[in-house]
Amino acid sequence: MRPTGPQPQPWDVHRPPRAEGKIFLVTGGNAGIGYFVAEQLAATGATVVLGSRNPAKAEAAAVSIRSRVPGARIRQVRLDLAELTSLRPAVETLELDHLDAVVHNAGVALDDPPRRETRDGHELMFATNHLGHLALTRWLAPLLSAAPAARIVTVGSFAAKSERLDLDDLQSAEDYRPKRTYGRSKLAQMYFALELDRRLRASGSAVSSVVVHPGGALDSLTPSRPPIHVCTAGERLRGLPAGVVLQGKHAGAWPAVRAVLDPGIAGGRLWGPRVFGLRGKPRCEQLWSHLTDTAVAAQLWDDSCDLAGIDPSLGLVAREARGNTGGML
Repeated sequence: MRPTGPQPQPWDVHRPPRAEGKIFLVTGGNAGIGYFVAEQLAATGATVVLGSRNPAKAEAAAVSIRSRVPGARIRQVRLDLAELTSLRPAVETLELDHLDAVVHNAGVALDDPPRRETRDGHELMFATNHLGHLALTRWLAPLLSAAPAARIVTVGSFAAKSERLDLDDLQSAEDYRPKRTYGRSKLAQMYFALELDRRLRASGSAVSSVVVHPGGALDSLTPSRPPIHVCTAGERLRGLPAGVVLQGKHAGAWPAVRAVLDPGIAGGRLWGPRVFGLRGKPRCEQLWSHLTDTAVAAQLWDDSCDLAGIDPSLGLVAREARGNTGGML
């Protein structure tokens, strides 16, 4: 089924539109795909806030971006998505009157057992990748609602395409396998983002929620950004065969950057690389079949808000209602 409604205009990934005066927050903006999202957004003239749990790494990323983007407007905020109670104070330190977009990119992946939990008793990957971004959205709600047409861009993963949620075991307490638990945590993020857009539309909010994924993004195909990322000549050579079907993390950032900047993109859509969903310029994809299950999404929403101790309204309201509520429900 083809997407309906106004379609975005032709897009040049190397020359995105200018965005002076805009303010964007990128979680995990100090490394990987998040770094390249931040670098590319900074090149548009926008102010980019790097959300990172490690201030030293965020500073290194800021220095790297400034060396490549003269006059780049970069700020930092310490965000530890695994510590849910830390997120409201972190947002308050921003001292902003609005936020034009947040890119929910940060994540953690564990390669080997054992299962790990946060201080709150949540499984680490589910807490960081999903619950943390849900809670962050709640505390960013007034800033997003204050912007003319803010975007919430959630970076999912191709690893989620083959997974299915177990609503009775969301945190893998009964059956923990690292790769599967990671895939399910990213799938939960994507369900959340789509359900969020449905609720935003129902409330009449001007905020929209878009889901993206980077396809297959490898370090060996990623340009060096020392000290953030260094790719040796040998690593580049070994990665060349994979470049036929995969890409580097700089290209993996393109769908998120377009979802932030392209005014023609509608909420509730999925964007990924053009070639088999693995590499190439960003395009709008048909939603994966399991992501269309609104019953699963609604149940996940309620369960996740309960686990995170967050009001299910998330504080996102229509702009015209802010005069009476201060942007909060």
